[in-house]
Amino acid sequence: MYDVAIVGAGLSGLALAEMLETRGQSVLILEARGRLGGRILSETDAASGLAVDLGPTWFWPHRQALVATLAQRLGIPSFPQRDEGANLSLADAGKGPERTPPQHVHDKAHRLTGGMAALIKALAARLSHTDIRLGHVVQALFDETTHVRLAWSSGAMSGETLARRCVLAMPPRLVASLTFSPDLDKAAWSALRHTPTWMATSAKAGTACANPVWRDEGLSGSAFVTHDQAVLGEIWDACDATGTQAGLGGFLSLSPALRRDFATGLPMLIASQFTQLFGGHLSLGTAFYQDWADEAFTCAAADLIDPATDHPPRADNLLRGAHWNDRLHFAGAETSARDPGYLEGALDSAWRVAQTLHEADERAELLARPANAAALASFSQWMATQRAAGFSAYRVALSRSLMRQAHEQLTQHALLGAVEDSLAQALNRIAELPFDGADASVTQGRSCLLPAVQAPFKPFLDGLLADVLEFNAVSCALSNFPDEHKPPRDYMNAIMRDIAAAWVEFSQNANDLLLAAHPPSASAGAA
Repeated sequence: MYDVAIVGAGLSGLALAEMLETRGQSVLILEARGRLGGRILSETDAASGLAVDLGPTWFWPHRQALVATLAQRLGIPSFPQRDEGANLSLADAGKGPERTPPQHVHDKAHRLTGGMAALIKALAARLSHTDIRLGHVVQALFDETTHVRLAWSSGAMSGETLARRCVLAMPPRLVASLTFSPDLDKAAWSALRHTPTWMATSAKAGTACANPVWRDEGLSGSAFVTHDQAVLGEIWDACDATGTQAGLGGFLSLSPALRRDFATGLPMLIASQFTQLFGGHLSLGTAFYQDWADEAFTCAAADLIDPATDHPPRADNLLRGAHWNDRLHFAGAETSARDPGYLEGALDSAWRVAQTLHEADERAELLARPANAAALASFSQWMATQRAAGFSAYRVALSRSLMRQAHEQLTQHALLGAVEDSLAQALNRIAELPFDGADASVTQGRSCLLPAVQAPFKPFLDGLLADVLEFNAVSCALSNFPDEHKPPRDYMNAIMRDIAAAWVEFSQNANDLLLAAHPPSASAGAA
């Protein structure tokens, strides 16, 4: 059995594997494609040696420190994207391009010597003990209580793999195509299905050139084509750092459907537009092309219907949480708290999951201590009795409201009161429990014991809410109050917001108790 199974050998999966291997963890990577890199794809021109990026092309060192630091650590030089010179604009298919004043359209972007795939090659070379299996398509995951079982296929073969924990380092919409047993909750499914895959409907073209003739004419190599017949919408100088290996790159402006319709003639149309922009004296070499919408392991069916139009400012919180009691995690660029969709986001997600897994290992060690195991067992047993007590408190509060002839927010006030009372009693119980928190770490002010203390509350809250709704639906006393008898969605949302606020306050207070009663050692500082 592996310590961690990672599904997906893109940048986040490989970066995570390196972190885990450094810690002495046994790691398996299952990759559906026959190559490493995910959406990072660099082709090399055989004649000139030019690396052409058909996936991510740039990073911004002044605001994306993770990529910059990784490239430096791996010894991969970077160089600024050429922005010197005038740009071109082509707004009329029947006319030639117009020069526009020089401007830095790439915002100090950098590229990597050897293409972005240099990151992938260097990371893979460092994985001396990680088991990497290409061409393995994961189809289902099963929570076996102590570990995760992954079912996969590879060509005509099929098999299963066991790991203590599993990380799905792949686009969320592709995660949503997998089978989970037990199933994920509805909120998690919604987050997965409503997170578009960046680049999923994009296509890129690149071509080697004999010489960068545009530079001789004082042009930057950047061009923007806006007429209705455009094949390439944005073009850039794709030369190497010295300009001796010349090339151009471009984003296709055609939709995925039109690209398929014009597939046969597309190479000629792309070459024609390069020539229209930079002149007949432009000598084109080998052409490269990648349509990500045609790649099943990038583009989900939902991406063709609801594609990504811009980088979201922050990924859904549910994509960054742990599932199956710390055994299942999501990684990948779309799950990042910052720069989702970018290479920086992919690395940020790898760092986040590595930290989460480390905390989970530490928490497992803490929870295995006899004092903690006994304390949590006692607390869980006590919490199991609170559903009935909470429901009784709800009914008493509801009856009092009806006796006072209250007419509004009956369920909301009574349920919130019952929940707050149970949470207050829980804090008293936590304060009395003899936790062994020696050397317990603190991450961003949170004790690593807190999640274990929080765990018994989900079945309590879910059960109490189910009891309340079932009671309201058959209550004669509430039959004259339609919103209480069968609470509409807006009312339920208001109730859940109140409960969430009470839960946050409880969690903060419980964390304070754990920190005060069992302070970490000096060696276990805040991360």
